Amino acid sequence: MTAVHLPSATEALVRREVVGLPAYDPGADPDEVARTSGVARIIKLSNNESPFGASPTVTAAVSRHLTNIARYPDPTGKRLAEALGRILAVPTERIVLGNGSENILELLCQAVLNPGDLVVTQAPGFSLHEIFPRMMGARVEKVPVTPQFGFDAAAWKHALAAPPKLVFLANPCNPTGAMFTGAELDQIVDGTPESALLVLDEAYYEFARPRPDYPDGLEVLRDRDQPWIVLRTFSKAYGLAGLRVGYGVASTSALVRALDRVRTPYNVNRMAQDAAVAALGDQTHLADTVRRTGLEIARVAARLRGAGLRVAPSSTNFLFIDTARHAHSVALELHRSGIIVKAWREPGYESFIRASLATPGENDAFVRRLLEICGRQEP
Repeated sequence: MTAVHLPSATEALVRREVVGLPAYDPGADPDEVARTSGVARIIKLSNNESPFGASPTVTAAVSRHLTNIARYPDPTGKRLAEALGRILAVPTERIVLGNGSENILELLCQAVLNPGDLVVTQAPGFSLHEIFPRMMGARVEKVPVTPQFGFDAAAWKHALAAPPKLVFLANPCNPTGAMFTGAELDQIVDGTPESALLVLDEAYYEFARPRPDYPDGLEVLRDRDQPWIVLRTFSKAYGLAGLRVGYGVASTSALVRALDRVRTPYNVNRMAQDAAVAALGDQTHLADTVRRTGLEIARVAARLRGAGLRVAPSSTNFLFIDTARHAHSVALELHRSGIIVKAWREPGYESFIRASLATPGENDAFVRRLLEICGRQEP
């Protein structure tokens, strides 16, 4: 990530926290990769999207409402909030909708953080867990994983004792794909001061849910008498990344009202709301997506490990792979073959790439080319 550089006159007008922010890395542009590589078919593995698409019921729902696009959407998202409330057994006034769950991350920072406040999160981690707090002038402390990408109890205990104003915890983690067990999550929840807001980011919840050792964050926190919010999204397993809709379930309606004060009134568009309701109604498609994704994750990870590459354990739809080379150069070589992955740049992880999985044929092409670049062979 690189900082944004502005002309000096403009820079004088902009808050210094904004000038110094690193830019979010969305990954390489597929059109640009196609142009420079000369490859007609691009395999995009950089954004953790679902290759299996959305439910057919979503397409039908969006098509029905194309004639209404001149009208503003429901600013409260009542129909979607009610559908979520029924499924999750929570009051609708404790549900907040966002233009993707990352929008809610931003709203939380705007509503809660003052300059100088401390935010604790993971390393390696989702870059917006750092960018949004720094935008508000907050300080960010990152708690590293163990060498096996696991939970470091002593490091978390030390960081939470500071104490922080806000805690960002992703389970499963982006970019590693690893997850906290129920016992590990309980330690973090118990160690979070009552003066802090615990934000449990479960963007990959649906992929991890089938695992017997994965804790449902909403069930863990439901009866906890402390401030918390659980975030989930329709962008990943539901296949609605292009429509941008996520949601949060908060410990109290007061927190949702605070977020309503800082969000734009129409932050989730009409088609996104309708699509999400339709997606919730087709749990068969969701289950099939999760099943097929899990099979590919296991298959591809086994092939890479069999060739001698280090791969983090994943409960998601992506893999975190140690190439034993500079990841940026590996990514560029993959781009020349029309394959897009994300090179990780956090200190200590510069040899890692993150690759979301696609169809079996595309995954095979990725594995073959990656092993060629890394000088590895399958047994």
